[in-house]
Amino acid sequence: MHDKTDDHTAPAAPDAPEGPTPPLFTWEFASDPYPAYAWLREHAPVHRTALPSGVEAWLVTRYADARQALADQRLSKNPVHHSETAHGKGKVGIPGERSANLMTHLLNIDPPDHTRLRRLVSKAFTPRRVAEFAPRVQELTDRLIDGFAGRGEADLIHEFAFPLPIYAICDMLGVPPEDQDDFRDWAGMMIRHGGGPRGGVARSVKRMRTYLAELIHRKREDLGDDLISGLIRASDHGEHLTENEAAAMAFILLFAGFETTVNLIGNGTYALLRNPGERERLQRALAAGDESLLETGVEELLRYDGPVELATWRFATQDLTIGGRRIAEGDPVLVVLAAADRDPQRFAEPDTLDLARSDNQHLGYGHGIHYCLGAPLARLEGRTALATLLRRLPDLRLSADPADLRWRGGLIMRGLRTLPVAFSPEPGQTGT
Repeated sequence: MHDKTDDHTAPAAPDAPEGPTPPLFTWEFASDPYPAYAWLREHAPVHRTALPSGVEAWLVTRYADARQALADQRLSKNPVHHSETAHGKGKVGIPGERSANLMTHLLNIDPPDHTRLRRLVSKAFTPRRVAEFAPRVQELTDRLIDGFAGRGEADLIHEFAFPLPIYAICDMLGVPPEDQDDFRDWAGMMIRHGGGPRGGVARSVKRMRTYLAELIHRKREDLGDDLISGLIRASDHGEHLTENEAAAMAFILLFAGFETTVNLIGNGTYALLRNPGERERLQRALAAGDESLLETGVEELLRYDGPVELATWRFATQDLTIGGRRIAEGDPVLVVLAAADRDPQRFAEPDTLDLARSDNQHLGYGHGIHYCLGAPLARLEGRTALATLLRRLPDLRLSADPADLRWRGGLIMRGLRTLPVAFSPEPGQTGT
């Protein structure tokens, strides 16, 4: 269906698929992008399109091409390689990061700086450190459910999926408890993607940047056993981590670490509510003390309707070919994880939720050197949140028509704005 070219031929002709390309990036598309992605996989697997921002980019939708592109070192994360004007370059990052001087973080740098910074922070996400954090995640999970369990109804995004990872990552970073609600407010503004007051995202990012710089100063006088203290120690021991790099690192860990988990919990719960047979299967396993289905189930939820729809921006540093399409130097490339993870060439019955799926090398957290650093923590939070919800609120049910639910705007992430649910009030809880 597409041109067979190599790096020595002229640029490929535009796509000439059968029938019109389905509309992309509309509100209707956001509610269920999977039919459009199936069409692209079949007819235009590497497809150039104009994004809502006006920037033109290539969408990579097949699993094999996606996996290759994610590990291709000719695709840089640094927007300096973007062939657009400076104005266009400002449309390919996290909102507000440029004006807040937060550009030097893991999501948009390449080796060797990426290697150095990732090595510094990876110590916080070892299996041992994450396992040590498990009781705190359980405590936060129960405390949040306590807040609505006696009421018989809740918005699981606002009251549960959103605050849980915020408080968890704040604890891990070393943000004092009295400041964590400020972080919750700033983070809430950031993930609205334009749904708040004009300029609110940029202001929130600047406030967070200012706060993190001040916190780093304070931590220098009183180091603790937290991630920011660890970054300071590494810097003091000759790792050459500048203060701006430390603030940018803390920012991206918060930004990337919380929104993916919000969406894992929200999308995952929604998928279970829409697939009652699989949800009951998981509840039976948990009641029997078997958590193996929970382990494979979280991986399947990441594949089936994962929190990250498109991998973050990449830019061709030279002319190259992906899936038979010629990508010019400077062109942006967006790997569509949501499309790749439903590729029937890789996954049997990809549109079916199967919590016991065993051969499940999904791309939900990426692939290659930019594989999500916080994936172990996100998995812990997802498993804890889902298991505790199903145990404590066994008759949990959706209390809105799925057609009335709205998904947040934004190019990279995929998540619900709200998830209204009802359940039998938990005895002994008054609710709030």
